[in-house]
Amino acid sequence: MRAVGFEELTGGAPAGVDEALGLVDGFDAALTSGFGRLGAEQSAALAAFAGALAGSPLGGPAAEAVEKIVAGAVAEAHLLTLAGARTALLGSVHDALLAGLDGAAGRTRAECAAVGGDDIAANLLAGCRSWLAELAIAGWRGVDHDLVSAADQFVEGLLKEPRLRGAAVLLDGLAAELRASSPVATMETIPERRWADLWARGMLLTRSGAAATAADEVSGRLLVLGADVHEHGTSVQVQVHGVLEADGGARLVRTSVAAPKVDTITGPQLWRLLDACPTLLKALAERRCLNVTDMPLRPSGDLIWDDGKARAGKEVDPFAMARVQLAEAVAPGVPPLDRHPVRIAEPVFLEGYTVNGTSLELDGRAVDIDFERLPACGPVTPELVRASSSCIGLVRWDGGVWRVQPLAVQATVRKKPVDACTGDWALGPTDPKVLKAANRTGDAVGVLRERAGRLLRK
Repeated sequence: MRAVGFEELTGGAPAGVDEALGLVDGFDAALTSGFGRLGAEQSAALAAFAGALAGSPLGGPAAEAVEKIVAGAVAEAHLLTLAGARTALLGSVHDALLAGLDGAAGRTRAECAAVGGDDIAANLLAGCRSWLAELAIAGWRGVDHDLVSAADQFVEGLLKEPRLRGAAVLLDGLAAELRASSPVATMETIPERRWADLWARGMLLTRSGAAATAADEVSGRLLVLGADVHEHGTSVQVQVHGVLEADGGARLVRTSVAAPKVDTITGPQLWRLLDACPTLLKALAERRCLNVTDMPLRPSGDLIWDDGKARAGKEVDPFAMARVQLAEAVAPGVPPLDRHPVRIAEPVFLEGYTVNGTSLELDGRAVDIDFERLPACGPVTPELVRASSSCIGLVRWDGGVWRVQPLAVQATVRKKPVDACTGDWALGPTDPKVLKAANRTGDAVGVLRERAGRLLRK
């Protein structure tokens, strides 16, 4: 990224972003109270929210929906309209931020083609929408165990339909959080933005025809930039960012693999859970490119990983590749439902900087480093990041500022050059100290699999 990139990223939010987020805050506060018992303050917040959309196609429907809800006539169609309006408002914030980031990185972005969806499991989706509508009427402070449990049968049905897995996992996660927090009225602080995000996305994902499955098959060479590890108590996901050379051009893509887990499996052992993808793990650990054949690629830039359609190729230096290829690769367009500030995670290459505390500085400009996202399953540590002068990372918008999450770094340690990538330990840790510690603790994944197999044999 050029020095001007730092200048643009540290110049504050684009005009109108703070005001738009303030309107979303007002909507979320009303949702917390419940649309079934709005006070004067919440009614005014909803009116201001709808007023901000007056010049858009959603302006009329949003104003009508707010008018009906304030009058006490809450219908599912009105709630669906407001969920769409909230998503559109946050989408405008996303677009403004991403346009600034693309300008800073000198990045070209493709248009996102409209994709139709399949109308499947209509009864289950209708049941989920009805549950989400009950949540909105009751408000978060009105949520109790009985209300949360009403979703179980519908979510269980959705989980059995692969094409609806995204909606099912989202709703299952929301229900789990609400169940763990019930009764919500006793909570000191409610995660209003997070729960409202999940509610609005759930409403839109469960509408008729929302299950988009369109994807084109591509063949080419995938050059890996880095791996981003998302760890939860019950699951782990590794999202690999890279440049796909196909059809005579280069474009940014990402692919994800995931597995269930228990909270006792942490650190380098997480990679063992993904051993169903040996080709991908080999490419990460040995820093090789991947030759993919007829692998589905969605318009969003998501490569649907199939390990059987890939083979590891030659070794590739990710830093040299990022320095040459990253600025030239075309970024994918962003689908409407994915246009949200928290979903921005753009790969960049940064060099020639120094690290001061929690900031990365270049030419007198500073960008915060997201140390909290560094996973314990790889060799990229806070100490190594602080000693680095080059990195491949993801730029995110978090808490009103841009932050960089390092995926790979080049540093000087004890006067020796060192480079490290998050995926270096995909086939097992290479650090002798970490390997020794792992040997002491034993093979937790193997033990749990053996116990599970024993139970299944009974």
